[in-house]
Amino acid sequence: MSESGFNHKQIQTISIIHNMLSIQFGFKTSILEDNKASFLILNRKTESEKYLPFHTLDDENTIGSYEVTIDLHKEKDFFGQSGVWDVYIVVESEEDEYKRYRIVSNRQELNLIYYQYADMGTVFYPYTTNKMNLSLKTTKRSFISKVEDAYLSNDGLLNISGYVLDTKLMGAKHDMKKTLIITNHLDDEQYRLPLESVTRTDLTELYGDGIRNYDDIGFKGTFSIKEYLHTSELIYFRFYIELSYIDNGEEIVKVSPRLTFNPFNPLQSRRAKVIKIDGIDRRIFIKKTKVKSYLSVKVYVYNRSKEWKSRIRRKLTDIKRSRKIKTLYKKAFKLMGYAPVRKKSVVFESFAGKQFSCNPRAIFEYMQDFNPEYKMYWSVDKKYMKNFEGRNLNIVPRFSIKWLFIMARAQYWVSNSRLPLWIPKPNHTTYLQTWHGTPLKKLAADMDEVHMPGTNTVKYKNNFLKEASNWDYLISPNAYSTEIFQRAFAFNKTMIESGYPRNDVLHVDNTAENMEALKQKFALPMDKKIILYAPTWRDNQFYGRGKYKFDLELDLNMLRDQLGDEYIVLLRMHYLVAENFDLTPYTGFAFDFSNYEDIRELYLVSDILVTDYSSVFFDYANLRRPMIFFVYDIEDYRDNLRGFYFDFEKTAPGPLVKTTEEVIQSIKEAEVNPISDKFNTFYDKFCYLEEGKSAERVVEEVFNKR
Repeated sequence: MSESGFNHKQIQTISIIHNMLSIQFGFKTSILEDNKASFLILNRKTESEKYLPFHTLDDENTIGSYEVTIDLHKEKDFFGQSGVWDVYIVVESEEDEYKRYRIVSNRQELNLIYYQYADMGTVFYPYTTNKMNLSLKTTKRSFISKVEDAYLSNDGLLNISGYVLDTKLMGAKHDMKKTLIITNHLDDEQYRLPLESVTRTDLTELYGDGIRNYDDIGFKGTFSIKEYLHTSELIYFRFYIELSYIDNGEEIVKVSPRLTFNPFNPLQSRRAKVIKIDGIDRRIFIKKTKVKSYLSVKVYVYNRSKEWKSRIRRKLTDIKRSRKIKTLYKKAFKLMGYAPVRKKSVVFESFAGKQFSCNPRAIFEYMQDFNPEYKMYWSVDKKYMKNFEGRNLNIVPRFSIKWLFIMARAQYWVSNSRLPLWIPKPNHTTYLQTWHGTPLKKLAADMDEVHMPGTNTVKYKNNFLKEASNWDYLISPNAYSTEIFQRAFAFNKTMIESGYPRNDVLHVDNTAENMEALKQKFALPMDKKIILYAPTWRDNQFYGRGKYKFDLELDLNMLRDQLGDEYIVLLRMHYLVAENFDLTPYTGFAFDFSNYEDIRELYLVSDILVTDYSSVFFDYANLRRPMIFFVYDIEDYRDNLRGFYFDFEKTAPGPLVKTTEEVIQSIKEAEVNPISDKFNTFYDKFCYLEEGKSAERVVEEVFNKR
């Protein structure tokens, strides 16, 4: 902190008075001297920008004080629709160089500072991100609620307090009743608990700005977990608040979204106690969920011995992950690389050890039949061991000591995605990179900008190309891909233009008998046709590194109403998507196969594919079955996120649609005209090599020539 008491890039105060948003922030005066600077508001999804001037309040110290003001009423077109905006200071130097500085939150309570677009049914407000930055948000939700404190008394009583309001009711004179609604993840039972109203003049003084009165929004209550615990199973409790009042003799009831619990003091974010319930020790654990900071109370049978063992394991894991241990491990790997090679040993890995799938699996299965003399291992992420059980595989836990010895001395590596950059490839190892898709979206060095978490454009490209320089062989499905791979990956070693081995099965097993057998295996209705919905992920929609959001824009209700007599739907999300969709309301119609790793079997069992920009359509085309492209966000995806290698709209081997209604219409039309001349042109360009012998071609080139 400077002598002025201000912090660099951090907000000092933020307020909304009537329709005027004011943000005061600190910034180093030396950076702004003789440079042009603007306040940038950037839409996180569309990347639309708004540059605003700001004025100086105090620049007499090392860190000055500055202010930007925004008329929210005049900016209705920009802020009125739902969206999220990040805020920056952009500085332009004399050399025409631009640098962006993210504005940091000062941990001020921002939830209660808002502006209502009443005619649009939306609410605009600033908020603090998980990384303690300042962002702006507009949402259709009118509730603002928060659990400020939650703790357990010795007898297992949960004490909860906070505030709740409905912005649409602010200023209304109602005798508002507040009720806590508790649900759990095991059944539909609801527990209801009257809450006591708490006067919050402190919130009015701090955030009312002389306009709003928050005196009545406080609440507190006590929930007896013992009283509502009737199972020994692990159980999670979730919390909501119901507001009810009488208006013209009629009771009006509104229920809040799930309550958040996000105290700034980390020590308050987790509370735990062990108590006896029905003579059994139970551990009650208060926490906030990782993704959206919801209040969650977890209760489970407590085994002291297991708990201590678990703590010891976690401690050992922390030690293993420490920087010193990682450094030693890397040095050990490099040292082991000088040990004698294990002839005819192969380590396979698919999607960073998460799946037994894709091209590595197809090559492995071919070698099992025709090259049994090879000793073959599977590198497996410990969290995904269940995906490999019961397959009679030589499994090696990824990054274990055993993995180090086997990986460092292996004669061959076979992978379909990048290995960690720190892994040094020994001179005796041949690295076969199979990749995992025909490129529609721009890759690696061809990408203009990278929107993924935990990296930036320059770092991403440099790291990608450095790892790609280790590849000795690279599989290509066609001549089109070969040209792109060589440029985008800066690959100048041996390209195997063979078609993808994973697609061999689509030619060998494409029979009515196999479709019927797969329906029986998956316990699917035998009398229904199958729609496979397999979309990709969006680079800029994520919870964190490797965990991507996905909003299900496809209206399952409409699909079921209009097609449910003849069709069912299988959902197959990309392996990076973190969502767990609740399909309970669509039981018997929609099925989630996102965790089923062998998508080839889902292709075979399906009558029609609905996708977007995922490379799955290049593979599915081998079956010569109808495809529909549900591309509701194509302009944003094409122009802002990745960009395409060819004119997707003109070349796609099926109709491009933007609404569920159009999806339904296209499915009905496909029953009459399943494929078109455009499909045949597409097939001849991208699928001409794939005839059931791609794995054989690869094995002959890499393993049998040596």
